Amino acid sequence: MSFQPLNPATEEALPALSWSSSEEIDGVVARARAAQPAWAALSVEQRAEYLRQFAAKAADPVTVERLARSVTQEMGKPIRFSRAEAKTMAARVEGFVERAREAAEGETTGSSTISVEVEWRPLGVAAVIAPWNYPLSTPNNLVLSALLTGNTVVLKPSEFTPRTGAIYCDLLAEALPTGVMGVIQGGGSEGAHLVKSDVDIVAFTGSIATGQAIMRAAAETMTRLVLELGGKDSMIVLPGADLDAAAKHAAEQSLRNSGQVCVSVERVLVHTSISAELERRICAWVKKFSVGDPMLEETEIGPMVSVRQRQLVLDQLDEARSAGARFLISGEIRGPGFFLTPSVVADVTDAMRLGSDETFGPVVALSTVADADEAVRQANGTCYGLGASVWGREGPELDDVAARIDAGMIGINRGLSAAGGAPWVGWKQSGFGYTRSTAGMRQFMQPRTVARDVLSHSPS
Repeated sequence: MSFQPLNPATEEALPALSWSSSEEIDGVVARARAAQPAWAALSVEQRAEYLRQFAAKAADPVTVERLARSVTQEMGKPIRFSRAEAKTMAARVEGFVERAREAAEGETTGSSTISVEVEWRPLGVAAVIAPWNYPLSTPNNLVLSALLTGNTVVLKPSEFTPRTGAIYCDLLAEALPTGVMGVIQGGGSEGAHLVKSDVDIVAFTGSIATGQAIMRAAAETMTRLVLELGGKDSMIVLPGADLDAAAKHAAEQSLRNSGQVCVSVERVLVHTSISAELERRICAWVKKFSVGDPMLEETEIGPMVSVRQRQLVLDQLDEARSAGARFLISGEIRGPGFFLTPSVVADVTDAMRLGSDETFGPVVALSTVADADEAVRQANGTCYGLGASVWGREGPELDDVAARIDAGMIGINRGLSAAGGAPWVGWKQSGFGYTRSTAGMRQFMQPRTVARDVLSHSPS
């Protein structure tokens, strides 16, 4: 079976690509299984040397540009942001090497009579199923975690970004021993077959519905899982906040990548006393964003990935309008391509899908709250719990608001961050397992304990 993706900026067909058959998927997994013992037998430093070779290739300006153009052509990300994403691959290798060193370190515990050595060993073969919105940086984080901890990897790129995934895998395969890195292509059926194949862990980034399907399939074999799923990140803005900084953050983080970001600002919960002024400043920021050809350096907002994704956003906007939401800026369809200009919508309520479901589009959605307690209730009133931010006067009261939000990652007067080896982690239905940190590396490892008696010798 073959698949012919479309350039979302032009609707022109990109070269067709063959999807992997069940036999081909099983073959790639089998080669990864055969290569794993020798790869696991290497030290972290030895594995790191292979990945430094990959980093050198990935950092080459010609390679960066090739990858960036592929991302932009396949999913519509403006070229300068695609280029920045491509550059992160090589830049992150050494940080992951350091985390892998820490993850591989054992420890000794026990009592006065028993000594217990705790070892950390690789699980085996890791299946990584990647999203289309960050088709390089997201799988790279998972692949580096798996490889550096001694696992071999089979990657399935999104069906929207297959060639980007293939280029990425080729770069790794050229640097690594045969079989350590493999790739399959396809959609949901091929991904489902990979999940049920002879793999030891599945790392997936995508929707809650697909994550639930993966969990059901993995239950049959008790396959380990690391899942980063949807988000409905709230931004709470309270009196005392720097409104210029808050407005800029709300606009940028709602609209970057056309809003197609798992940790974008999905809902701004603003205190009634400052709502009118924040709305005015957000609109001023939104009007500065340029929408257009993603291959142009000045473009800040490109098309959405598909006509279907655009329609999902339009449906939420239409429902919100019918339910009484105020449209401060109304987004417009543009073509050719799957363009949707930004919207700024106020008076969004929990009863609207725009206020409760993941939007994943170029929308700044605002709701007013009477106090911090109401803001926290609304922020926690969804099944999601990926990220959030709180903005206000620095101090214990603002810290208390942040502490009451049920999300894996919180920012205080700034966006969230996984800098410095912090875990990238969700809460509730937004996540299962986590990545990036030392503990995240150990998601791809199995602890093993070895106990022995401590011999005591009485003086003669």
